[in-house]
Amino acid sequence: MASSELKETLGELNKESYVNLLTKLIGETKYLQNNPPELIPEEDRVVNHLLQILSPLSTATGGGPLIINHATYYPKRGNLIVEYPGTQPGKVVSFVGCHMDVVTADPADWDFDPFSLSIEGDILRGRGTTDCLGHVALVAELMKKLGETNPKLKSSVVAVFIANEENSAITGIGVDALGKDGLLDKLKDGPLFWIDTADKQPCIGTGGVIPWKLQGIGKLFHSGLPHKAVNAMEMTMEALKEIQLRFYKDFPPHPKEDVYGFATPSTMKPTQWVYPGGGINQIPGDCTISGDVRLTPFYDVTDCMKKLQEYVNDINDNIEKLDTRGPVSKYVLPDENIRGRLTITFDEATNGVACDLDSRGFHVLCKATEEVVGHVKPYSITGSLPLIRDLKDDGFDVQTAGYGLMATYHAKNEYCLLSDMCQGYQVFASVIAQLED
Repeated sequence: MASSELKETLGELNKESYVNLLTKLIGETKYLQNNPPELIPEEDRVVNHLLQILSPLSTATGGGPLIINHATYYPKRGNLIVEYPGTQPGKVVSFVGCHMDVVTADPADWDFDPFSLSIEGDILRGRGTTDCLGHVALVAELMKKLGETNPKLKSSVVAVFIANEENSAITGIGVDALGKDGLLDKLKDGPLFWIDTADKQPCIGTGGVIPWKLQGIGKLFHSGLPHKAVNAMEMTMEALKEIQLRFYKDFPPHPKEDVYGFATPSTMKPTQWVYPGGGINQIPGDCTISGDVRLTPFYDVTDCMKKLQEYVNDINDNIEKLDTRGPVSKYVLPDENIRGRLTITFDEATNGVACDLDSRGFHVLCKATEEVVGHVKPYSITGSLPLIRDLKDDGFDVQTAGYGLMATYHAKNEYCLLSDMCQGYQVFASVIAQLED
């Protein structure tokens, strides 16, 4: 089928059908919040709504062309794979990443009910409209249209709706499990579009992340006798400053960051502070500063963690050379054989992603975006998407896009624009049509 004919066949997004489906999905969000152990989402609530509109078009129950697989690894938390088969083996385009869980929402903090869809002109409001139920409904409508019109395509078109994207504490039930079972293997034969970003432009880079904790151990003592203490708070603050200075020297802005349009280079910063407590007249004997490193994908997180550990080891070996604060501030008490010391630990780290800019998938996405939106300006963020890192490591040609609004991601009063979703549908149609050629 010629690309122009295919675009005409797929037409425009059926707004009424889309809004009806999205209304049902947003109505389930109270039970889709992912914040264990208190809140465990039930993604099958979404799956059931998708099956209502897609099953009548399936090979199994409706005599239609769609092949549907409801893959479940945990009760009530299924994934859904929907395939519109093409005629040419080994030719495929996939839309993945549309996740059916959401982050939490406190109705007391919102100006409207987060757990029901409200509409104000072009604005669609509610938890999940941007991240990511708006995309779930959008891709479902695309698959529904393919099933209804049944165009003859060389490429198979596959949609994968996933569980458990918003929290990594539980593993083995979402896209990771699908990959392990080989259910995504055929998607390696063509571009995989991860649909869970925003602002209608290709997102071509994401950051790696290293959560870290820096603990300082000194000696607690009365604040009226500071010369008898090793102030863990002063020592840890000074050590962190030294570590940051070394980090920015060893991981400076990379030349490729301009090519990929990263808003910031790699960064290391503190975000939390914990100490044991006690009176205002006590110098603390230990404290912990926590934070994260956001690393552009041109650096490796393993190399970075090794360097951070080397910095801490060197500071410990030379703790008496670390800057102090005031005439009696010190980190060594020779008469008591006490030396302040530091330890650094890391939680699970993941590398960033740099999409393949030579990929056919990237080129068709850019052309489709320019054609539909009117301009194309790929961008990158140092936010982390570990799931697509895993896919890229496994050999998938991952490209990312999304049609919600970045400003409302994980925010209160979340919303998206219906007009943006309409353009997203046309981008999908253009991508499929271009790959046919």
